[in-house]
Amino acid sequence: MVETLLLVGVVASIFVGFNIGGSSTGITWGPAVGAGIVTKTTAAAVMTGFVFLGGMTVGRNVMDTLSGEIITTELTLSAGVAVLFFIGLGILVANVFGVPVPTSMTTVGAIAGLGLATDSLNYETIAWIVSWWVVTPIIGFWIGGVIGRYLYPEINRRVRIEKSEGPLLTLDRRGSIPRPELGPNTTRVELATTAVVLVIGCYMAFSAGASNVPNAAAPLVGEAGLEVTTAVVIATLAIGLGGFTIARRTMESVGGELSDIPLLAALFVMVTASTITTALSAIGIPISLVMATVMTIVGIGWGRATRPVTVREAVTRNAGDHEIVPGAITAAETADEPAAPIGEEEPAEVLRAGDLFNPRAVMKYVSMWIIGPSMSTLLAYGFFVAFPGVA
Repeated sequence: MVETLLLVGVVASIFVGFNIGGSSTGITWGPAVGAGIVTKTTAAAVMTGFVFLGGMTVGRNVMDTLSGEIITTELTLSAGVAVLFFIGLGILVANVFGVPVPTSMTTVGAIAGLGLATDSLNYETIAWIVSWWVVTPIIGFWIGGVIGRYLYPEINRRVRIEKSEGPLLTLDRRGSIPRPELGPNTTRVELATTAVVLVIGCYMAFSAGASNVPNAAAPLVGEAGLEVTTAVVIATLAIGLGGFTIARRTMESVGGELSDIPLLAALFVMVTASTITTALSAIGIPISLVMATVMTIVGIGWGRATRPVTVREAVTRNAGDHEIVPGAITAAETADEPAAPIGEEEPAEVLRAGDLFNPRAVMKYVSMWIIGPSMSTLLAYGFFVAFPGVA
């Protein structure tokens, strides 16, 4: 009976990891695939490797929190399987509504529901986690706002990330030992920018592993029946499988939330979101890479759009006749012309940029971030109250 239940738990873990891989691989490697820098197969392979690295290192801290600190008792095997069911249900609801509900928040909600039903919830830990859930979007937004307002326009005007025809590198076989050399159309600038894109993609994959591997692995660790390394390997393989299969469609759209912004802006978003997620994962906070990513995008769009208004005008709310268009992140700077200084009007083509900073869309995301974990908490609570023997 125990072996059968463990097998069911492993299947549930694979299902959760598979869906995580489908979404996180697209967000992580979509911009690079869309720019023609890497292929989908290469992206999925590299993603799998760095997800495992993130899960085995920083992710262990998150796993300790999920499996041993949210509730004061050990997760049993039956309870772990039930928790994985509610995580999978949360992912299903997210897919139905077309909004990426943060898996980490859904996981915490399901475990918290178990704690409430069994009177074993560690309220201090939950308060600490939720406080970071509130702070993280604010941090992402304001870092993005500073980048969009002060850094992005100048860098965007100077930096062009392009992919030339032909291979990036070739092998010079004239000597006894083949040596790599630049491709026929490759410039040193292109080689350097490509390397930067690849490094950032690997960094984001590491961050995705640190935050997401525990969601699929933690419910089966410890008393539930699996060792940490075994659980991490299963979760990583499932995430990799999702990356090689269903993620191919999201990578075609250039990475979900990052699909409508230029590659340079996407790199800013990736670095910011990955740093926030990795730092919080290192201190054991189950946090969502999606949450940091979305709010950084919103912040860059808002900061880019408010450049025509000075800080004094913003504080006094005296913006005059300046027009603020929230989608200004999507426009490129005019070559060989300096970016407009803070407080001056942007070129017309910038002001007519797409509607990226859409308050209605932002509210949709935020509401699902509240509804998702709340629903998983209530459903788990009701289930464990109705079937106390499972816990």
